[in-house]
Amino acid sequence: MSNTPAAALPDSAESCRFAKQVLGWFAQHGRTHLPWQNPRNPYRVWVSEIMLQQTQVTTVIDYFNRFMESFPELKSLAEADSDLVMHHWSGLGYYARARNLHRCAQLVMAGHQGKLPKDLESLQSLPGIGRSTAGAIRSLAFGHYAPILDGNVKRVLARHYAVEGWPGEAAVLKRLWQLSEHLTPQYQCADYNQAMMDLGALVCVRTKPLCGACPLAQSCVARARGEIDRYPGKKAKSSKPVRSAQLLVVLDDTDNVLLQKRPPSGIWGGLWSLPECPTEQLGEPWCQANLGLQVKQLCQLSSRRHTFSHFHLDITPVVLRLEKTLKAVMDESSLVWYNLSLPEDLGLAAPVSTILQQIDPKIPIVVNNEGEAR
Repeated sequence: MSNTPAAALPDSAESCRFAKQVLGWFAQHGRTHLPWQNPRNPYRVWVSEIMLQQTQVTTVIDYFNRFMESFPELKSLAEADSDLVMHHWSGLGYYARARNLHRCAQLVMAGHQGKLPKDLESLQSLPGIGRSTAGAIRSLAFGHYAPILDGNVKRVLARHYAVEGWPGEAAVLKRLWQLSEHLTPQYQCADYNQAMMDLGALVCVRTKPLCGACPLAQSCVARARGEIDRYPGKKAKSSKPVRSAQLLVVLDDTDNVLLQKRPPSGIWGGLWSLPECPTEQLGEPWCQANLGLQVKQLCQLSSRRHTFSHFHLDITPVVLRLEKTLKAVMDESSLVWYNLSLPEDLGLAAPVSTILQQIDPKIPIVVNNEGEAR
């Protein structure tokens, strides 16, 4: 990051002009017909904001609609079985969001009379709600002043004011928050925040931004310098490590598949997955020692790579047939025989659904969607 002193914050006249231009653009081009906007209430705003973290609007819409059909209000979400909540999140990625959403609903029912709080401090004390999400809920749901700083807003501000450095760095993030706080108007805060998110998602996009359609083009420092691609700064590149996993497709005599619930934390936390056997071990003795099952290997399916934010996972599925059930050595509540013909509403890890589809083509594929937010 540059060591030059940060430029002064915009004065009140510039801030007013900035907000007026953004709001004027929003009145003509902003998104006002998204599912969570019609009708708009705190619960729907909150669920949408959690879903939109690191995920595009086009992906979220169908998930949101299905979620609302099953959990139309906060009380129904709080009382729902965790497996059903995870089932509705299957394929959306970043599954800690779903666990936090469910836990947050329970805490709001217990400690806030079933209503999301309006103040930022209380909102940020709830699981899964950070500073920007709290600001979005407070402004969009309640109409109160609160700045936000999601990925789209960071990009707009970094380019417009030529803020040097990667936004993940503390000093850069602090500067962007200062700008957001200073520029966010006390009036029409909900429209302004939605406008800034829309502007970043529709116009000031990561690659090939549509500067000719931007209401801030004339005052954009990065554009004036011809350095739009320089902002926001990029994180230093590092190669992702590669890990390996062996997933066991254990079939019984009626072709039900054995699923095992993952621990609540870690990859696919709280989801149902195929039992994972260390790659250096054979599936048959591992099943006998760890699951109390006597099996025979049938075949090995082609390996596939699943990419997470911090590493690649090379998965090798191995198909085995149950020959004899021994005395179980694991908690049976963490194991289930999954009927491929009549599948239950379980939250499945995305790669697991594709493997099951390979075993039985009637099983729908769950696509893992982990794209840029909004």
